[in-house]
Amino acid sequence: MPKDAIKIIAKNKKATHDFFIIETIEAGIELFGTEVKSIRLGKVNLSDAYASISDSEVFIKGMNISPYEQGNIFNRDPLRVRKLLLHKAQIRKLIGQIQQQGFALIPTSIYLKGSLVKISLALAKGKKLYDKRNDMAERDSKRNMDRAFKEHNQH
Repeated sequence: MPKDAIKIIAKNKKATHDFFIIETIEAGIELFGTEVKSIRLGKVNLSDAYASISDSEVFIKGMNISPYEQGNIFNRDPLRVRKLLLHKAQIRKLIGQIQQQGFALIPTSIYLKGSLVKISLALAKGKKLYDKRNDMAERDSKRNMDRAFKEHNQH
């Protein structure tokens, strides 16, 4: 695998449904060996995960990495809090945006970049119910237009 090659392991589909994504940031993640092996097998779930900042460090909570089957005593707790690796300037910028504008940090995907495990964090603002309905209506109308266009071209 080339050094820049990206292989997406898992995506958080719930994130784009429940939040407006303002900006995305790439972060490293502090893992143990059996966790990396489990991630490489695709046994990770981001649907309930979120990131928080405490003591100028960013942590991800609620991310489920299933125990590695051949890991025996080296396996860690699947839901343990994991530290994200970011530069101090990035963390300061995030702290400012979260405190002032009320954004949330939501993981959108986890992927392999070369041999490293990276996570894509989104600075996001929560959607209201009517926003979700608008998005669903737009998707439905686009689907109907595409279907009608396809039928029109076949005849």
